[in-house]
Amino acid sequence: MTKYRFDQIASNITVRVEPGDTDLERYVGLEHLDPESLKLRRWGLPSDVIGQKLRFWKGDIIYGKRRAYQRKLAVAGFDGICSAHAMVLRAKTDVCLPELLPFFLQSELFHQRALEISVGSLSPTINWTTLAKQEFPLPPTDEQRRIADLLWAVDDSITEWQETIVRLEKLLAAVREDVLCNKELPRQKLKSCVKSITAGKSVLGFGKPAAENEFGVLKVSAVGAIGFVADENKTLEDKEAFIQSFSVHADDLLITRANTRELVGRVCKVPKDYPNLMLSDKSLRLEVDEESGHKNFLLQVLRSREARSQIEATASGTGGAMKNISQAQIMNLVLPLPDLKTQKELASKTIKVEKSLEQTRLHVQKSSELKKQLLSKSLSA
Repeated sequence: MTKYRFDQIASNITVRVEPGDTDLERYVGLEHLDPESLKLRRWGLPSDVIGQKLRFWKGDIIYGKRRAYQRKLAVAGFDGICSAHAMVLRAKTDVCLPELLPFFLQSELFHQRALEISVGSLSPTINWTTLAKQEFPLPPTDEQRRIADLLWAVDDSITEWQETIVRLEKLLAAVREDVLCNKELPRQKLKSCVKSITAGKSVLGFGKPAAENEFGVLKVSAVGAIGFVADENKTLEDKEAFIQSFSVHADDLLITRANTRELVGRVCKVPKDYPNLMLSDKSLRLEVDEESGHKNFLLQVLRSREARSQIEATASGTGGAMKNISQAQIMNLVLPLPDLKTQKELASKTIKVEKSLEQTRLHVQKSSELKKQLLSKSLSA
C-alpha cells in the first residue's frame, strides 16, 4: 500500500453551467442519488432548476458533498448537469483506476474521513481544499484491477436483486389496488373492526438506539417504508420512565399520527416482541377486533391509494413539514372492509409476494455485507 493525497487520486471537475443555457438534457440532484447505490435510476430536467450547476461527463462520479453521512454517490451513465451540492470526481489513472474509485468512495475508510472533515451543523459539507490534502492508502494498479473486478461482480448481483425488488413491489401494489381494494367490495369505517387506539408517551431519550439490556422509546421513523425498524428508537434517560403497557409486541399494527404529508399515517406490522421498546406519543397501536378485522388485510388497505388520499386530505397542520392526524380521523377512514372470511382470503393473495420480497431483501442485505467486508479487507492500510 502507498499513501496518496486525495488530489493525486481524483480530480475535482468544476465546469459550471447555467441550466437555461445548455443543450444537456438531464439534471441530477442529491435527491436522485440513492444511498449505498452506484446506479443512477432517476433524474430531472435542467428546466426544473435555477442557478449554476456542475457539468459532468459519462463515467464521472457524482458525490454528495453535503450531508456526507447519507452516503450518496453514483457513476454517471450519461452526460448532464448536477447539483452544486455535489462534487464531480474523476480518477487520476496513474494512481487510481476509474473502476475502483467509486468503491473507494464507498469504503468505511473514506466515509469516516469525510465525516471528520465536514463543516457546518445543519448541513455539514465537505470542502475540496480540505479533502484534497487528505492522505489515503491504495494498492498497486494491478491489484486495484483484481479488487475492482470482484467488487463490480458483487455490485451487479446486488443491482439485479434490487431490480427484482422493484418488480415485486409493483406486483404487490397491483394486488393491493386491484384485488384487496376492488371497487365492488363494501366500504366501512375503520372503527367497525378497530376497538380502540393506544397512544404512547413522549419521554426523554438519548439519540442512540437501546441495547437489549436498556429501554427505548420509538421514533416516528420506526414505522418504516417497508416495515418496522427496531433500531429507530431512543434510549430512555430514565429507565423508570418505561411504561410496560406501551411495550411493542409481535403482530402489533402501528400507525404514525405525525409526520410529513407523504408519511403521516404510515403503517407497519411488528414482526416479533420487543419488550424493551415502548410506543411514543406519535406512534399509535391499532387494537383490532379480530372477530371482524384481519391485520394483514388492514395493513395492505391502509397502504392503498384510497386510504392515503383520505389521510393526506384530513391531516392537519399549518407548517409545510409536519402534519397530524387524530385518532378520530383514523377511526373514520372509509376502507374496503368485507366480512372476515373474505378479508383472510384476499390477504392470502399477498402472502407469496410478501415472502418473496422478504427473501430478496435478505439477499441484498447479505450481498451488501459481503461487499463491505471485501472493501474493508481490500483497502485497509
